[in-house]
Amino acid sequence: MNINDNILAFNLLLDDNNPQKIIKSLAERVKRNRLELNLTQQAMAKKAGMSFPSYRRFEATGEISFKSLVKIAVVLNATEEFGNLFTRKQYRNIDEVIAGNQSLTKKRGRKNV
Repeated sequence: MNINDNILAFNLLLDDNNPQKIIKSLAERVKRNRLELNLTQQAMAKKAGMSFPSYRRFEATGEISFKSLVKIAVVLNATEEFGNLFTRKQYRNIDEVIAGNQSLTKKRGRKNV
């Protein structure tokens, strides 16, 4: 993997529906990209404008705020990858696929789960 590889690659999300594994895999990808830039954890934290303990915790556990994750993406020049998140419409059957091109965008959901 090199620095130009997509840190938010869709296969990461499609291969596993386990949130903890997805989070951990993302943290590992960020770490590999950080090391390719020859940055220490402390240098990455400083460039991303976050505390060193917070960054260290992210690499160890995957725990991070969305804002801090975006800051890391800026340092890694990977912000364009966020543009692909949540862009696919979810269909339940073929009729919805056909009707999807004809309907307006919903403003609210109707289901309370």
